[in-house]
Amino acid sequence: MKKITLLSLAIACFFASCQKNNLTEDEGSSPILHRNCASQEVLEQQLKADPELEQRMNNFEQIIQQNIKNNAQARLVNGVIEIPVVVNVLYRTTSENISTAQIQSQIDVLNEDYNATNADSYLVPSNFQSVKANVGIRFVLDQVVRKKTTKKSWSTNDAMKKSSTGGINATSPTTKLNIWVCKLSGGVLGYAQFPGGAASTDGVVILNTAMGRVGTATAPFNKGRTATHEVGHWLNLRHIWGDATCGSDLVSDTPTHNTANYGCPAAGHKSTCSGTPVEMWMNYMDYTDDACMYMFSNGQKSRILATFASGGPRASFAQ
Repeated sequence: MKKITLLSLAIACFFASCQKNNLTEDEGSSPILHRNCASQEVLEQQLKADPELEQRMNNFEQIIQQNIKNNAQARLVNGVIEIPVVVNVLYRTTSENISTAQIQSQIDVLNEDYNATNADSYLVPSNFQSVKANVGIRFVLDQVVRKKTTKKSWSTNDAMKKSSTGGINATSPTTKLNIWVCKLSGGVLGYAQFPGGAASTDGVVILNTAMGRVGTATAPFNKGRTATHEVGHWLNLRHIWGDATCGSDLVSDTPTHNTANYGCPAAGHKSTCSGTPVEMWMNYMDYTDDACMYMFSNGQKSRILATFASGGPRASFAQ
């Protein structure tokens, strides 16, 4: 298990790049065989547009590290943090206008995964059972906003989040999680905005065929784990391999990974990093298939809750 010793490492890793899938998808015409996150590309666009963003992120990281150190956690009276979710559906064809049942299935997956009630939780290997976390967040479907479009696909430039560019504006982004569902180009399954960015673009974008676990959800991304992964980024989690060879995800109880894992690795798969630890490839923040993701760690839980605690970038959700 890795140990984080320097805040400077945390800040440096914040801007590490996401691994890219070597496949491409032209307007969603080809199946996506490997997970692909575009969060770093979006972050780089935002950094260019907003010169103060990097400093805001650095300041938040210091607060988060202090909150973790002090075990500061934001909790509601009922013992969980409740997050209203607005789902914005942009569609050109009937199949892209996914059903409310498919959307609700995604909300159900989020609630299961963030509360460790997912049916496949028992698959967590014995060596990781002691750090398997119940994060304690409840997601509630607040509303579904639908808009017909003539666009064949959307890129990662956040156009789907703005009515001025044919998309749908965010609804109350400081108190509600906005999820945009649409046809994404470039082989991208989804992307998230990390805490600290502009409120107007805050939220998560998910490919319509990777949303939920019924309807048009397509294997191997048909169990709703793309949203679990991207919401993890929105909640301030990094990829488990730290977006670098043997990098750090800023969490102390996840093993050091040499790189991303794809598909479904063999049991006991080991890292090539120092100590050759067994990798936690079943963690939601790796790149494995939906069927092979089924846990968060206690360290990831602490990082999420510190983000909601006083001074944290998501504190407005836990008032």
